[in-house]
Amino acid sequence: MLIAGFPAGAWGTNCYLVAPAAGEECVIIDPGHQAAEGVEEELRKHRLKPVAVVLTHGHIDHVASVVPVCGAHGVPAWIHPEDRYMMSDPEKAIGRSFGMPLLGELTVGEPDDVRELTDGARLELAGLEFSVAHAPGHTKGSVTFGLPQAADIPPVLFSGDLLFAGSIGRTDLPGGSMEDMLDSLARVCLPLDDSTVVLPGHNEHTTIGRERATNPYLRQVAAGQGAVQAPRRGM
Repeated sequence: MLIAGFPAGAWGTNCYLVAPAAGEECVIIDPGHQAAEGVEEELRKHRLKPVAVVLTHGHIDHVASVVPVCGAHGVPAWIHPEDRYMMSDPEKAIGRSFGMPLLGELTVGEPDDVRELTDGARLELAGLEFSVAHAPGHTKGSVTFGLPQAADIPPVLFSGDLLFAGSIGRTDLPGGSMEDMLDSLARVCLPLDDSTVVLPGHNEHTTIGRERATNPYLRQVAAGQGAVQAPRRGM
């Protein structure tokens, strides 16, 4: 399996291209701010053909390049219905004071073909099967995408802004909820095998096992304790 990723734009959002191997079809995950050029570079480098864009949530730093990427390749975008409005109305999604200087340079809106994700769905795309888990907390429509173990590749969780190395996504933006975040961590992350690789991991990859042992949010969920304050960084 091939997973190619790069940080894009002012927020350094991680965009991923996932394929069974080089030279085959691929899925693009979270093409955010200024990601289009990087996507094209990775497509050329690995000789990939995109068949879909899938989105972990609707904040502008994750969806800003959806329209140009989908338009250039004639592919659909998949997003949870709770977050679909964010593609056309990023101000409402992040609040007027957050990141407004950048909105003037962005082309917002929906691509021609938008399809809605549902909890428990299995997306068969590019010869891969992604399991979809609705994981609200960062936004109402946040989801994760899971891939099972493949040959010598461990299971992978594309966590969006649910779980990072040592932290979790912020919950203070519109639609955020610490209660929902903790429930999503318990329901989506805790049952996973320790070997599951979590992407993104900010400066390093991480695993569920490592997070179970060191992440204060996941540890408190596992222990059934009360909430700790969510971080306030990024989107």
